[in-house]
Amino acid sequence: MDARSPTTIHFEDLLPTMADKLGGEGLIKELCNGFQLLMDGKKGLITFDSLKKNSALLGLQEFQDEEIKSMIKEGDLDGDGALNQLEFCMLMFRLSPELTDGAGRLLEEAFPQI
Repeated sequence: MDARSPTTIHFEDLLPTMADKLGGEGLIKELCNGFQLLMDGKKGLITFDSLKKNSALLGLQEFQDEEIKSMIKEGDLDGDGALNQLEFCMLMFRLSPELTDGAGRLLEEAFPQI
């Protein structure tokens, strides 16, 4: 009998540090750059295939298909099976508890006209 426990991957949440250094506008710009790296160029969305193909960029090369599908589903607010840029940015904020607390300030800084 194999008594191995499931592998747990821990990620350091660097978004609060980025927000402190870059400010709201800079953080949003970097998140948008990240979206561009992960998206399917033809569809303009992060799809299962584009995320799987680019998973090594995020250190997720060990993730199984179901885990990648779960990541997409977590942020897919409109139910189309993919992430648009807004959904991706919102997901990144939701996955960072420290950022969630200061999200209003960061968004006001990034989009002062709102």
